[in-house]
Amino acid sequence: MNTEYKSFSKLLHLTSRALRMAIDRRLKYLGLSQASWVAVAAIAGAQSPLSQSELAQILGVEGATIVSMVDRLVKLDLVQRIPTAQDRRKKLLVVTVAGKALYEKVRMEADAIGKEILENVAEQDMQVAMQVLTKIYAATESLA
Repeated sequence: MNTEYKSFSKLLHLTSRALRMAIDRRLKYLGLSQASWVAVAAIAGAQSPLSQSELAQILGVEGATIVSMVDRLVKLDLVQRIPTAQDRRKKLLVVTVAGKALYEKVRMEADAIGKEILENVAEQDMQVAMQVLTKIYAATESLA
């Protein structure tokens, strides 16, 4: 493995983690774990209601982990499980009014942090970074 890849991979991981932690620090006043607000944001931001397995895939966690996480979100009245007509065993996840309000707070904080972080990054540099990350993401998704 070449040094450039190792350095890039490490920096990408650290940057991603630092961004999540910065948002988490800003949202500490909500009293929710990072896992909770990330899950609510994923459900609220989805184009259509998600199944628990789809949420697990988006978050990169195991199915068993997602069950307890969704149970907590339901108890907090942030998420609802909605039965489907096609399969009584399958439940879809939707945010409640409280979940939507949480999502808006998370989105506003994330947007504010993003603005702060990127204020000294030139538009051209940002475009190049986006192109590079898009290529890496596509290559990663195509791996078997």
